[in-house]
Amino acid sequence: MNSPPPALRAEGVVKKYRDAVALDGFSLTVADGSVHGLLGPNGAGKTTAVRILATLLRFDAGRAEVAGHDLSREPARVRERIGLVGQYAAVDELLSARQNLRLFGRLFHLSRPAAHRRADELLERFGLGEAADRPVGRFSGGMRRRLDIACALILSPALLFLDEPTTGLDPRGREEVWSAVRDLVSGGTSVLLTTQYLDEADRLASRVSVLDGGRVIAEGSPDELKARVGGDRLEVTVADPREAEEAARILARHGDLPHTDGERVSVAVSHRVKALTGAVRDLEEAGLAVEDVALRRPTLDEVFLRLTGGGR
Repeated sequence: MNSPPPALRAEGVVKKYRDAVALDGFSLTVADGSVHGLLGPNGAGKTTAVRILATLLRFDAGRAEVAGHDLSREPARVRERIGLVGQYAAVDELLSARQNLRLFGRLFHLSRPAAHRRADELLERFGLGEAADRPVGRFSGGMRRRLDIACALILSPALLFLDEPTTGLDPRGREEVWSAVRDLVSGGTSVLLTTQYLDEADRLASRVSVLDGGRVIAEGSPDELKARVGGDRLEVTVADPREAEEAARILARHGDLPHTDGERVSVAVSHRVKALTGAVRDLEEAGLAVEDVALRRPTLDEVFLRLTGGGR
């Protein structure tokens, strides 16, 4: 039996603007029921890619499909299977949340009773029931973005495009949106997430693609990408900077390439717990006063900067 197609597949997509190439052989696959992060510096082609995949912009070469439907030959079928949440909220702040959802339902050609039922379902799903009849202009940023996502789900899309959904939100608002995204995926919706916050991709995405110069230059799980910049490091801060050199010699027994910066010494390690316990024991036996010991994994920020040359 044939396996179902992925939520999204793009192969060799090219988009040119006169003499400028926005996408240069862009390829991407988003698995069903997953969050796939798309990262890249400004001008890398993220927004162009989303606009093309959401059928808002034509491309010059390559092919792409959503849930098995070809973007070039079946754009109407693709639009039936997708939702799009842009960088800025699309809801009317003078209307209530309930009125906004009912309006979107009617715009998507639902009957009046069906639009009302769907609005009630989404208000409950996104925890907006108590605020349903309050003007959206009085909502917090996180509530407004949750409503924006709800509006994109009127037709229960198989794939949702989230283009930098938490830009400008405070930490509480970001957590609210993250929780909503997790609930979506647990319900079977696939998500393509573009974001400028690397920790957002780290916490939400099961796979991440790094886009630079209009093409994907690296892809993998967050842990796989982090491993490309050197894996785990053991960091020790000694009380007396004059003892840093001795601490570096001790740490070298438990890893590779010790690095000293003032009173802080770090070393790349392969076996986290074994290296930590061994180093602490040897430092104590040597009589070195230690202020802090920590195991640190690379962040996606470090991966991003390494792969894109400092986010140029």
